Amino acid sequence: MELMNVLQERYSVRDFLPRSIEADKLGRILDAGRLAPTAKNLQPQRIYLLQSPESLETIRGITRCAFNAPVVLLIAVDTDTAWVNPFDSRITSADQDAAIVATQMMLAAWNEGIGSCWVCYMPNEEVRRAFALPENEKPVLLMPLGYPATDHPSPNHGKRKPLSETVTVL
Repeated sequence: MELMNVLQERYSVRDFLPRSIEADKLGRILDAGRLAPTAKNLQPQRIYLLQSPESLETIRGITRCAFNAPVVLLIAVDTDTAWVNPFDSRITSADQDAAIVATQMMLAAWNEGIGSCWVCYMPNEEVRRAFALPENEKPVLLMPLGYPATDHPSPNHGKRKPLSETVTVL
């Protein structure tokens, strides 16, 4: 698919078919995240592939926003390896790096015919404990993946502000 078509057509999917994602498609989606640019190429992302019945039951018990997807990506960052701003050590690239990685996987998924949804609605510490993530790893988002059960986006999907409201020329 042309990139602009992917960007225009992709929408958040919250209703999935009970159909597995083929391994080759899942591999390409994950590889898109591996290829994502990160600060200083430190690659602090940690992707947990939740697809076993046990892991899916666990995440569905923690948040209603797993949407019964056959696969949920738990995207976390290793806070020990993220780039630290030398001018303000409280600022790191961790969340931005996770967002770039997730965006590339989300767009690659759509290109493969796989729907996704960006989910931050979760108790992060509970998720970290439930999947026994190390102390230095912080869950950033979940990404349910699967074949869409419906072919229409939410009513708010098409509501886009004009560039004049979001871009300022200086």
